This record gives sequence, structure tokens and C-alpha cells, in this order.
Amino acid sequence: MSPRMSAEERRRCVAAVAMSEFARGGYEGTSTESIARRAEVSQPYLFRLFSNKRAIFLAATRLCLTRTRDTFVEAAEGVPPNQVYGALAGAYLELIADTDLLMMQMQVQVATFQAQQRGDEEFGQIVRRDWNELYDTVHLLLGGDPAITTEFLSSGMMINTWVALGYPPEDRVWTGVRLSSG
Repeated sequence: MSPRMSAEERRRCVAAVAMSEFARGGYEGTSTESIARRAEVSQPYLFRLFSNKRAIFLAATRLCLTRTRDTFVEAAEGVPPNQVYGALAGAYLELIADTDLLMMQMQVQVATFQAQQRGDEEFGQIVRRDWNELYDTVHLLLGGDPAITTEFLSSGMMINTWVALGYPPEDRVWTGVRLSSG
């Protein structure tokens, strides 16, 4: 990392590194030491940027969901309304080719469940706020129909599962995936 980065730029860089580390190791299995080392910052500096591991994970979560939301917004730009569904679906398939982003989504679900089991309701509230922003964006881009929004997001979750399980694109499970409107 460049020594001339602002603290905010470093936070963004560390969040990106943390997303990759958490995607691979999960919340419990990822050390702040590994994040600091890979981000090329000292642990004391890491904790000046973020108050604790939880804050680092939540920043990585926000980055993951923001990238997804921004990808959908960009994919829909200038696309006729009847082609937005397909544009978003195609953009999502390209996006999750970055398996770190895909696995981070899954790790967020696990970490949120674990936090709730520990009685940390705030963790889930923060994560759901970010998921709600993603939902609202997709909902508006797809024309505001709750059934279409639910179908799109449900298909995305199924696609996440198939990709994570290593189903090749030619496998029969993919035949029902809707990649266009109608």
C-alpha cells in the first residue's frame, strides 16, 4: 500500500483484503494478523483503522454488498425495461466469477447466524440494513414487482449454491435458470 494513502483509502483497501480473507476462512477462522499481513499494515495500525475484528468484518460485508448493488445499477443503465432482468442476471454471473465475492456472501450468512446465537442482535441489524439496500435497488431496477424481485434474488441464491458446489455450466441444474425477462 502506498504510504500516502489517507486513512479512508487505507480502510477501503483493508476492507477489500479482509473480504478476501474472510471469504476463505470465515469470521471465526480468519485472524486479524492475516488481514494485516496481507494488507501490508501493522496490527496496531489495523486497529487504529477499525475498532475490532467485528468492525473489519462488517466493513468487508458492506463492500461485498455495495459491489453487488453497484454492479446491478451499472448493468441496468440504458437497458430497456423488458431487458433489465437479463442484464442483471448476466452481470451477476460475471460478478460471482470472483469467488471471493461469492464466498463472502455465504460467510456473511454464517457469521450473522453465529452472532445471533451469541446474542449479538446488532450485528444482524447492520447486515440486514446492507441487504435491504441491495434488495431495494434490485426491486426498483426490476420495476417494483415483489414477485419478480423475489424470483430474481431467489435464483441468485440458488446460483450461489450451484457455483459453490462446483456444478459445471452444462449440468442439468442450470436448465431452469431464468436469465431474461418474461
